Formats: sequence, structure tokens, C-alpha cells
Amino acid sequence: MGFITSKAHTMIGLIVGLVLILAPFLFGFSENAPATMVPIIIGIFIIINELITTSPASPIKLVPMKTHIIIDVLTGTFLAVSPWLFGFFDTENPIQWVPHVLVGFLIIGYALATTTTDERDTSIASS
Repeated sequence: MGFITSKAHTMIGLIVGLVLILAPFLFGFSENAPATMVPIIIGIFIIINELITTSPASPIKLVPMKTHIIIDVLTGTFLAVSPWLFGFFDTENPIQWVPHVLVGFLIIGYALATTTTDERDTSIASS
């Protein structure tokens, strides 16, 4: 399916989750409650989601990578449309919404570029 390994995907996801949590404070839009809460909640969700996949880099092997990829695409889509869903799309202050859209599309992109072979798939193949 893609060129990013599931292990690399997990590492990217953990970094993206952390950056999302910090984004409102790094980019200076923390005074806008919806614009702040969405990336913080999504960032926490992404970190937890990365830690429970069947990727070799995940400590808890619960969610198969194919399912995880679908969840990532839905998460990225939600993040990208969140400025319109929660009413903080503001053409006069794009710093409040542009990061949400860009990172949302980044999440979709790296999800779709990830191989879905996971630890469970390789253990079944080697049996």
C-alpha cells in the first residue's frame, strides 16, 4: 500500500500528537478555546491510538494496522474540517485554522503512505 513502514508511522504519529498538543501555544492561538481544544484532544487521541496498534513500535498490540490507518484518515479529516465544524475559521486570523487544515492533510497523507503489514501479519506468515 505504501512506502512508510508501520514502525516509522508510529514514530511519526507520536511526534504529530505531541506537536498538536503544543500547537496552540507554539503558534499563539491559545486564546481561542475551540481552536485550542481540538488539537489538544486530537493529539492525545493520536498518541493513545499509536500506542495500541500492532506496529512493532507499539507497546500494546490491540488495533490492527489496517484499522489504524482508517482511524488516522478519519482523524485527519476531522482535524482538517474542524475550523468549520467548531466555528473558528477566520480569514482575518488564519493562524487559528490553517495549522488544523495542514496537519489534518498531513495525517491523511502519511496514513495512506503507510504499509499495513503489522506485527500480527508477519507472525502469521512465519508460522
